[in-house]
Formats: sequence, structure tokens, C-alpha cells
Amino acid sequence: MAVSTINRQDNQPVYVLHTYPFKETSLVVELLTRDFGRVAAVAKGARRPRSAMRGMLQSFQPLLGTWSGKAELKSLHSLEWGSGLLLLKGEALMCGFYLNELMLRLLPREDAHEGLFDYYAQTLKTLSANAHYATTLRRFELKMLQEMGYAVPLTEDEAAVEVVAAQSYVYVAERGACAESTKDGVSLIGKTLLDMARDDYTDPKTQLQSKQLMRVLLAHYLGDKPLHTRQLLVDLQGL
Repeated sequence: MAVSTINRQDNQPVYVLHTYPFKETSLVVELLTRDFGRVAAVAKGARRPRSAMRGMLQSFQPLLGTWSGKAELKSLHSLEWGSGLLLLKGEALMCGFYLNELMLRLLPREDAHEGLFDYYAQTLKTLSANAHYATTLRRFELKMLQEMGYAVPLTEDEAAVEVVAAQSYVYVAERGACAESTKDGVSLIGKTLLDMARDDYTDPKTQLQSKQLMRVLLAHYLGDKPLHTRQLLVDLQGL
């Protein structure tokens, strides 16, 4: 079997999450793929001025990618434009980079999450179409953790008792809403959790407390190394 046909995948839906130099003229491309999860592949010669692939390596654009290889680092053979090109500008662009960094940090390689891929595509369209950036980010953060299998219970507390809208809780990562006071976690009211479960972020208090909650949960799973784009968003608009 020829090397180029080993585990070859043709014209798969992909997004470019990140690129970085590899040797003198090539790039490593981190791809988000629908059916194969996060895939790293070498785009040979992509740093050369006349490379046909160089202009295709744009984040946030739906692409069709072809690659092959059995090792963790694949060979990227081609990219083609998908449908519905997007334009992200200003804060929307920064939000897009934040989503990409979040997935680079949390998504293991070659672990498919078809639902997350589709939601990412829809979130990019939402960012390009309206300015409700903070709410859009909260929805994606929650969806991502849920799709990856992290427990984020919203309608029941840690004792499996239904959350009460008017009651105060402390939400602790991997435990959920705690009715008793604890030094760990985020203080919030039950209504915030119920609103998040209903995907309703119209209440300003829900917006604030959901941001605090997701920041603590993500920090728990990300570990000691903070997201670069998170700080940029905070500096911009407190997103």
C-alpha cells in the first residue's frame, strides 16, 4: 500500500483551529473535523509564497480537507472551500479565537464529537450575525463541557434534589450545586442554573452569574495555564 493511501480521508468537513511552523517551509495545522475530532497534520511547503494551500489556511471558514497517515501527525494533502464563507470582525473575531483556543486546550486529539463540531459551526454564524457575544460564549462553553462528558448538572443539586429558583447555592466543579456553604465554588441562586438549563440568558443576573460559573468550571478543567484569549476578552468588554 502506498504511503499516501494509509488511512486516507478525502474531502472531510474541517475548520482550521491553529497553525505553527514546521521545519523550513511547512506548517502543522490543527484541524477540527466532524468525524475524527481534532487532527494535527503537516501541510508541506505551505510557508512558500506560491503554495496553493497557504491561502486556504484560514480560521473560521468551512473547508473540506484530505489527509492520510497512521501516526498522530498526519500529512495534509489538500483543502477546498466549503459552503457559506464567514466574516468575523472586531470582538466577534476575538470570540472566535477564544473558541479555537478553548478546543485546542480541552479536546483530545482524534476523539470525535460530531455534535460539538456542528454547534461550533452554528456558533460562528451567530457571532458573525449579531452582537450578543457574552451569551453566545456562555452557550458554547456549556455545550462543549456537556458534549465532552463533563457533568454540569443544572436542575438538581448534589443530593439529586430539584434546584429551587429562590435558593442560594455554591456550585462546585464535579459536585454540582451545594445547598450548604463551602469555601470552594461559585455562589449563585437557583434561578441562574434553571435559566441556563432553559437556555435563557435574558436576566442580567443570570448573565453575570453564568459567566462566573463557567469561568470557574473551565479553570478547573484547564488547570494552571490560563487562556491567552480569555484575558484579552476580559480586557475588551468583560466577556
